[in-house]
Amino acid sequence: MTRTLRIDAVLVQAVIAGALSFAHLHDLAAAAGQTGWKAWAYPISVDLLLVAAWRRLRNDGPSRLAWCWFLIALVASLGANVATAGFLDLQHPPAWLRFGIAGWPALAFLGGTLLAHSPTAPHPAPESKPEPVEHVPAESEAAPEPVPVAEPEPTPALPAAPEPAGVPAPTPPVPAALVDHARKVADDHHARTGTPIDTDTLRTRLGVPAPMADAIAAQLT
Repeated sequence: MTRTLRIDAVLVQAVIAGALSFAHLHDLAAAAGQTGWKAWAYPISVDLLLVAAWRRLRNDGPSRLAWCWFLIALVASLGANVATAGFLDLQHPPAWLRFGIAGWPALAFLGGTLLAHSPTAPHPAPESKPEPVEHVPAESEAAPEPVPVAEPEPTPALPAAPEPAGVPAPTPPVPAALVDHARKVADDHHARTGTPIDTDTLRTRLGVPAPMADAIAAQLT
């Protein structure tokens, strides 16, 4: 079985853009004084940093670290393309270009190390909701049938026994201190009016109920 070779236009475009960017980075590094194998190492370093940052973005999601190093590598690649298009005199490169080319290896090493060894935030696992379990009551748990209970017959209320007539009510106990106070009240009343104090006046002065006032008056006589 033969397989037909399909040419992907996007893949071809990516290969052409990568090759041109690679060549421009090489030419820029060579113009800044990096000759031999060192000039070829610069485009490899830039492209590897760009791929590492893009892979971090694709696998772990957007992050400030990945976006920062992706933009740094992209600016380095685009800057080489622009610089080699005639905007800079590569026969006499400026000092800042030499400084940037010389400092790129340390910068690329720092970016690659951070991208490779920085911890990524773990994705929270989706919470699984427990399925409701249907409870089937057993035969022993079935509610027993209600047993009819015979209501007791009401007992007829007995009539209250009548109190015997002619029996005097019990005399409430009177404290001795209250009797002494009542005697002082009675003496004061007799000194002011010249007449003995009556039961109603004694009850009013002492503020006691009528049965206790009668008991106190009986002890004062």
